[in-house]
Amino acid sequence: MLLLDELVFRSDDVPVPDRFDYWSELLGRTHAPMELRSDYADDFRASQRVLDLGAVTAWSATFQPLVFRRTPKLIRQSDPETYHLSLVVRGAGAGVWRHRETQYKQHDLFINSSSLPNDVHSAGAPVTTVALEIPKALVPLPRDAARRIVGTPVSTREGMGALLAQFLTQLTEDTAPYQPADAPRLGTVLTDLTAALFAHLLEAGDFLPPETRRRSLTLRIQAFIREHLHDPHLTPAVIAAAHHISTSYLHRLFRDEETTVAAWIRRLRLEAARRDLTDPARHAVPIHAIATRWGFPRATDFCRAYRAAYGTTPKDHRHQALHGHK
Repeated sequence: MLLLDELVFRSDDVPVPDRFDYWSELLGRTHAPMELRSDYADDFRASQRVLDLGAVTAWSATFQPLVFRRTPKLIRQSDPETYHLSLVVRGAGAGVWRHRETQYKQHDLFINSSSLPNDVHSAGAPVTTVALEIPKALVPLPRDAARRIVGTPVSTREGMGALLAQFLTQLTEDTAPYQPADAPRLGTVLTDLTAALFAHLLEAGDFLPPETRRRSLTLRIQAFIREHLHDPHLTPAVIAAAHHISTSYLHRLFRDEETTVAAWIRRLRLEAARRDLTDPARHAVPIHAIATRWGFPRATDFCRAYRAAYGTTPKDHRHQALHGHK
C-alpha cells in the first residue's frame, strides 16, 4: 500500500556526539536556518516525523528544551518566506520579537515568520509539538498585517484555532488512510484553514483574496455539517440560515466542490456508518440503530444508499469486516 511521503528522525539512531548538530541541520531544512542552544546538547534526545504535502509541510516532534534563534544575518542568508504554526501539545515557552514578547502554554497555537528575527525558548521535559510550514505566497498578507499575527498565541480549545489544530493533529497522528495523491489536497485544506484563522485574527476578511474567503466559508460550513450529522433535520435551509447566507449561495459553494450539499452530507453519513459497522467494539449494535444514529431513519433508504456507495449490503459488509475478529 502506498503511503504519504514521510521523513522520520530519532536521535537514538545517531551517535551521541552528532545528535544535536544533526537536529539543527534537520530543523534548518524543515523550517529555516537557526541558531540552537540547549543545556542538553551533549546528549540531545529528539524525534521528528515530517510529512511532505506538496508546497506545505507538516510534522510532529518531541525534543528536550531548546532556544531557537533566527537572526537578521541568517534571514539575509536564507529566507524561505514561510509562516510557521506550532501547536504546543506538551510544554511551554516564550517568544521575543522586536514588536512583541509572548508567553505560550500547552494547547496554544504559536505563529511565527521566517522573515522576522526572533528568539523562541521552549521549556518542558520533554516538549512535544505538531507544526505546519506554509509559503507566504499561499496566504498573502500585507507586511503590517503579518506583524499583527506573528507571536500571537491562539487558543485551540474553540473556534478557528480548534478547527485547524484538530485537523493537523489527526493528520500527523495517523497517515495510514491517505495515499500519495492525497498529499497536495491535504496541503490545500491546511492552507485554507490557516487563511481562515489569519482572517479571524485580523478581523478583516478584506486582507484575503475573495477565493480564499469563499473557501474559508466552505470549510466552516463543512465543519458545521460534521458536527450535526446526527440531526435528521439537517437541511440546506438550516445550514444556510446558521451561516447567514442564502440557500442558493450555499449550493453555489458546493458546486465549486463538484458535489451537492445533499450528496456531501450523505457521503459523510455513510462513511460514519461504515466505520461503526466495521468496529469490533460495536458488533452488538443493531444495524438499524447505526443507520438511525447517522441520519438514516428508514432502513430501506440506508441499505439502498449503502449498496450504491460500497457495492454490498450493510449486513454483508459488517460480516466480512468482523469475521476475522470472531
